Amino acid sequence: MRSGRRAFLGMTAATAALAFKPSVLLAQTTPPPPVGKAAPGIALPPPIQTAEYLQRIAKAQQLMRAAGLKAVLVEAGSSLVYFTGVQWWRSERLTAALIPAEGEPIIVTPEFEEPSVRESLKIPASVHVWNEHESPTALIVGWLKKRGWGAGPVGVEETVRFFAFDGLRALGVETRSDAGVVRACRVTKSSAEIALMQAASDITIAAYRDTARQIARGMTPADIGNIMTAATAKHGGTPQFTLILLGEASAYPHGSGKPQEVRSGEIVLMDCGCSVEGYQSDISRTMVLGEATQQQRAVFDLVRRGQQIAFDTAKVGTPAGEVDDAVRSAYEKAGYGPGYKLPGTSHRTGHGIGLDGHEPVNLVHGETTRLAPGMCFSDEPGIYIPGSFGVRLEDCVYMTPSGPRWFSVPPPSINDPFG
Repeated sequence: MRSGRRAFLGMTAATAALAFKPSVLLAQTTPPPPVGKAAPGIALPPPIQTAEYLQRIAKAQQLMRAAGLKAVLVEAGSSLVYFTGVQWWRSERLTAALIPAEGEPIIVTPEFEEPSVRESLKIPASVHVWNEHESPTALIVGWLKKRGWGAGPVGVEETVRFFAFDGLRALGVETRSDAGVVRACRVTKSSAEIALMQAASDITIAAYRDTARQIARGMTPADIGNIMTAATAKHGGTPQFTLILLGEASAYPHGSGKPQEVRSGEIVLMDCGCSVEGYQSDISRTMVLGEATQQQRAVFDLVRRGQQIAFDTAKVGTPAGEVDDAVRSAYEKAGYGPGYKLPGTSHRTGHGIGLDGHEPVNLVHGETTRLAPGMCFSDEPGIYIPGSFGVRLEDCVYMTPSGPRWFSVPPPSINDPFG
């Protein structure tokens, strides 16, 4: 999902000549299951059911009415999946849902795509088709006029592209922001969503264990990424990204274009994730091939403490920005920063996660949104020393009424990167 930042690599395997030291990394003794089925010990929860999709739409409609909106337009992408189940991609041909404040949604799609779009549709909805010489926005406006809503206002979900927004506006429909309707629905996750994210996290950790014991001196990021991708698929996840940073490249959160290879005594930083029924994991681990230096150990231990500070600060009702502030204050006392300056933590402490790898709410200075049950976010207060190395530990958290819970348990030490 995130090309550039975290490149999705192919699926080839490599063998190891020099394995990582941690004894927890044991040999695989069971044959891998077929792709799409979980390995032994990892249960795959059921997909989201129709009843839950309908609950989401009902909540959105309630929020629309409160905001004075007649409908909300949602384009192909994760929000379309969230409300309708329709798995589709964005192109120059508009596929979208119009969710009215009352009644069933409509799906708009090219006529030749209709059978394919219907395959993943999970809710009662009418499908309205348009041909290549016709305007999809005119089709939407025609439907609105039949309902007596031709003037709108229609809310537009925040990621909808300008041509769709402008097409409605050009035909006389008042278009405006969706008033946060979609974000308010998606920011808190149900128990079914959390179960799917838990499975994705479990699969990623299992894949890390398989991969780490195979890493050898001389391997490149692509070599390691290929192993991780194959291991993720073996355990039943859909691979999403593998970002592998070696040596000095680990000092730059999203990497370097310089050639890299595994060397004894240098950092191996892995930032990887998968999805289960579309729901994402995002976990980072930092290791050293051979013996870690005193400085590497000290930075690792500080980052691990930073993770715990973030976790302990993340109470229900706490403004999200205060989590970032608490970590940054501790790091400054240890000599890093100040603020977002390097050496130190140049990025936010965490980001929301769900159907997208990055969603609201963010753990960043100044964010006033208060944490609430059902919110899910990463906890990744890495420390980066330009020209030398970086350490990032990343585990995701979900909020319960009594406080935060880990999706994956942070590692205890650089010698034991998986606990």
